[in-house]
Amino acid sequence: MKIAVLGASGRAGSEIVKELAARGHDVLAIARNPDAIPAAEGITAKAGDASDSAALAELIKGSDAVISALKFNISPKPLLAALKQAGVGRLLVTGGAASLKDENGERLIDTDVMPESWKPIAQEGIDFFYELREEKEIDWVFFSPAFNFIEGPRTGKFRLGNEHLIRDENGDSKITFADYAIAMADEVESHAHSRERFTIAY
Repeated sequence: MKIAVLGASGRAGSEIVKELAARGHDVLAIARNPDAIPAAEGITAKAGDASDSAALAELIKGSDAVISALKFNISPKPLLAALKQAGVGRLLVTGGAASLKDENGERLIDTDVMPESWKPIAQEGIDFFYELREEKEIDWVFFSPAFNFIEGPRTGKFRLGNEHLIRDENGDSKITFADYAIAMADEVESHAHSRERFTIAY
């Protein structure tokens, strides 16, 4: 498949780009600084700005799907507009964990698990997700990582869930960028979720 990845120079984005390319996909890797995008066979690095719908639409035209690994300091509106203009019907979003529910059904952002200093940025991710849920035309998915999204090895061993935070036997919730990338690439290939959220952790 031809897959466009936005935010391709970031920690999650770069791992997603590498994983997709390793599987033989044609990856259009887009970032404001394309020099920071990983270089490998199958990866085409391009400069792009997700807030410019018209320019982004030209870049992603012909893609089978778009993966966004962008920060949530923008609305999904220009991104969705770009997909519609380009005729790309599928969007996969690297989400956040703040709107996941704990064992009591409370959102993490509403509990003391999340430090107050994290909450403004976390709220941006929640706002993006809730706005995305109103979208009826584009086939989207919001893929929330574990509470702790960290550097670490690619193990290929993890668990998937839906609305609730996944914890291990010690009560920890974590996933590496490399293992998250595996599950994101799996989702691109399997199309197991449609207009919904899912999550991952060890």
